[in-house]
Amino acid sequence: MTKTSKQAFIEFMLAQNVLRFGEFTLNSGRISPYFFNLGAVSQGAAFAKLGEAYAEAIVAADLQFDVLFGPAYKGIPIAVATAIALAQRGVHVGVAYNRKEAKDHGEGGSLVGAEVSGRVLMIDDVLTSGKAIRQAVSLVRGTGARIVGALIALDRQELSESGTTAVSDLAQHLDAPVISIANLQDVIRYLEQAGDNANPTTLEQVREYQAAYC
Repeated sequence: MTKTSKQAFIEFMLAQNVLRFGEFTLNSGRISPYFFNLGAVSQGAAFAKLGEAYAEAIVAADLQFDVLFGPAYKGIPIAVATAIALAQRGVHVGVAYNRKEAKDHGEGGSLVGAEVSGRVLMIDDVLTSGKAIRQAVSLVRGTGARIVGALIALDRQELSESGTTAVSDLAQHLDAPVISIANLQDVIRYLEQAGDNANPTTLEQVREYQAAYC
């Protein structure tokens, strides 16, 4: 995406209270000066705009696939919103997702939605470790489908234990590209360009976090 569209996406995330600044404890126990939670999106118009942002990233990256797979739980509404936005562009793909726990009645199993076959694009919200996507990978591969990539909203650009970024690790695990709509550097650039409208303390804290962990 272009610089302008990334800025617009970050502004949208701020308006939806998805991107917040302050002091937040992550799952890892690390204290972060910012937090990103797409679960804050809860209105139809906002989901439509979110789906369009994902669809734009898919078209820009020229990703070819048959099924969008949204890992439970946050990936599910993202995949649905994206598929609708793609359909409005004349691109028709299936949508599938997994249950956290396999269902032992009715149709049973762990997979729901379109048949998981052919080329599959994983889709999720934010990448810190890639845990949610990794948990769904074995389910997708178990069907014989081929994962052709993953698309996320925000890459935190944090280093993993291997010394590379979580995105690089996940791309290697998938043997496919991992693409983000925006990343931490884009957030910093946005804060820098916001000038008087940005809290200088916030900018400095995010920069320090980037230097320490990214």
